[in-house]
Amino acid sequence: MSQIERIIQGGEELFLTAGIKSVTMDDIARHLGMSKKTIYQFFKDKNELVIALVKKKLKEDEDNMEAIIAKSSNVMEEMINMMKCSEEIFSRINPIVIHDMQKYHPEAWAEFQNFKADVIVRTLEELLTKGKKQGYIRPDIDVKIIARMRVSQVELGFNTSVFPMAEFSPWKVQVQFLEHFNYGICTLKGYKLLNQYKNINEE
Repeated sequence: MSQIERIIQGGEELFLTAGIKSVTMDDIARHLGMSKKTIYQFFKDKNELVIALVKKKLKEDEDNMEAIIAKSSNVMEEMINMMKCSEEIFSRINPIVIHDMQKYHPEAWAEFQNFKADVIVRTLEELLTKGKKQGYIRPDIDVKIIARMRVSQVELGFNTSVFPMAEFSPWKVQVQFLEHFNYGICTLKGYKLLNQYKNINEE
């Protein structure tokens, strides 16, 4: 692993547990057992490190999505697998990270927003269109509207003014949203398949 990769990984480990704002470059250097000077050779400040980390994570998420689509035999299976993939991502994300990124690292947040607007919305539109053709997704669904709605829904789940963390687990909120979404877009044929996959996954 290169120095850059080590620094990004070290930053990620600390940010995910403590949020971004409270972690200093000193903390990262200490965590990695390297000098702060070494870190500054690669990143001029914490903001640059956050942007690099976000780019790395988004690339991984995109690769994961592509892998899921490649190995799934139909749209319903893709959706269930995406759900498992999201579960893993969301269970690791500390909502404070999202909050800190929005507030203190607007460039990194913009990367995230562009990714959502481009990659995720496009992937969902393709998925829904394919699902209509396969007969699993309701034919009356407007894929452009529903894809954007779904992406905004995920964001809403992380909004702590709507779902205060003292009262709601962000992951539980996301699961409820996702199930509601999946069952809302299905034809009867899709509904049956969704139940089948769900039962297999829960066993």
